[in-house]
Amino acid sequence: MADRKRSGLIAHGIAAQNRRARYDYTIKETVEAGLVLRGPEVKSLRHGRATITEAWAGERDGELFLFNMYIPEYQTGVLSRFEPRAPRKLLLHKKQVDALLGAITRDGHTLVPLDVHFNDKGVAKVTLGVAQGRNKADKRQAIAERDWKRDKARLMRERG
Repeated sequence: MADRKRSGLIAHGIAAQNRRARYDYTIKETVEAGLVLRGPEVKSLRHGRATITEAWAGERDGELFLFNMYIPEYQTGVLSRFEPRAPRKLLLHKKQVDALLGAITRDGHTLVPLDVHFNDKGVAKVTLGVAQGRNKADKRQAIAERDWKRDKARLMRERG
């Protein structure tokens, strides 16, 4: 375990995170989905070099795919040729796919990846959020609420 920490490998935990999504969008609900990845993609993901800030999920031929997720090529492998921004299929039950497709067809809703992580079994998963875009006033209000919660917690901690 200590060797993995020193080498920079992620055994289980977050491999990539989209922190800006919770600022730009109001997350209505979250769903965990599996990812179809090839070996070199998983190895590169375990090094924590993936980027999902510009990624989005959408429908293609009745299935959900993750578009514009960047996984750089695995450098130490000989047969590591793959497209870094290729669409990657999401693994969900048919009822979940139908529910998500119904949710994103509503006005102003989209599927945003919140993070890519490895579960306890070492399988790569992505957390998707059904999100609604925020305007500038909503963003300011969210910042004010967050600051108030932080100040309130600090006051309560000081009082004892």
